[in-house]
Amino acid sequence: MTDSPALSGDRAPVTDVHAHLLLPAMHAEVERRAPAEVAAAADLERRRNGVESLQASGAMIGARIPKLTDVGARLAAMDEQGVHRQWVSVSPNHFYPWASEGLAGWVASETNRLIAEHVARAPDRLVGLGVVPLQHPERIVEYLDDAVLGRGLAGVEISSFAGDVELSDERLEPFWARAAELGCVVFLHPFGCSLDERLDRFYLSNTVGQPTENAVALSHLIFAGVLDRHPDLKIVAAHGGGYLPFAIGRSDRAWHVRPEAHRCEHAPSTYLRRLWFDTVVHDPVALRHLVEVAGGARVLMGSDFPFDMGSDDPITLVRSAGLPIEIERRILGENAEALVGSRVRA
Repeated sequence: MTDSPALSGDRAPVTDVHAHLLLPAMHAEVERRAPAEVAAAADLERRRNGVESLQASGAMIGARIPKLTDVGARLAAMDEQGVHRQWVSVSPNHFYPWASEGLAGWVASETNRLIAEHVARAPDRLVGLGVVPLQHPERIVEYLDDAVLGRGLAGVEISSFAGDVELSDERLEPFWARAAELGCVVFLHPFGCSLDERLDRFYLSNTVGQPTENAVALSHLIFAGVLDRHPDLKIVAAHGGGYLPFAIGRSDRAWHVRPEAHRCEHAPSTYLRRLWFDTVVHDPVALRHLVEVAGGARVLMGSDFPFDMGSDDPITLVRSAGLPIEIERRILGENAEALVGSRVRA
């Protein structure tokens, strides 16, 4: 592969850890195998998002299909942004949290295969993240191994919850233990928000729903002591961790005064420095605060490529935050390199 503009000159490589892939053929097969369940899920999405938002999203995604499916279009867009590497994960609509055990296992295996095939077309530029069937905890380790050991992916993407499975669920303990053992990335990216119809207008399903789900999921991890039991976990939270890093003082207060909230070893704010966060916060002031509470080594540049709620120019967002140059350099690429190591070395 010839050198791209992103690789030219003496600049350190820039990594975008939040970029998506769409799998239309796989979705069509899911529709064929489970038509009633797909229809029910679509109805839930209509209720959660509202017709106006679904129509706008459909048009937006339709215009961006090449960037979501074609490696050449992806690389061209990366070059335009000045991005050397992307971590590629599926669009969260491919989580299928309602799927039965058999279908969910097939989806996980097929997704991992397709992600691996996509990134293999540009292995010096792309790093893949697979999926696991979160709603079936007894099968998760199997598909984590499939993604990381079987397909050579850097980790997996998970939602904030699936069915009755919250991230504090004791049934997930083998998954956390195995992820820590493998040293792989677990990318937390919600799909949908359980507030449902309360967010069905003004695109609140995304603007409010996504940061809410991030905050809830991370709070389950922290208060349940998951990070105490598995300190080597590499959990990367999309959307800057949602609301949690910006309201963490309330969590600390609960930990101090409420016995039922005192099940983790330390105040919740201390765990922000055991997690990683992307920069999809849309505001340089918010980014500076995120760096302040989590640390410069724990923030990674992300864009939510190529969706409209992402950042068209993620590098400029980082550089506009007025951070020390060494912190800026870490966020733009060094922190991602440290997380996945040789998997991203060309």
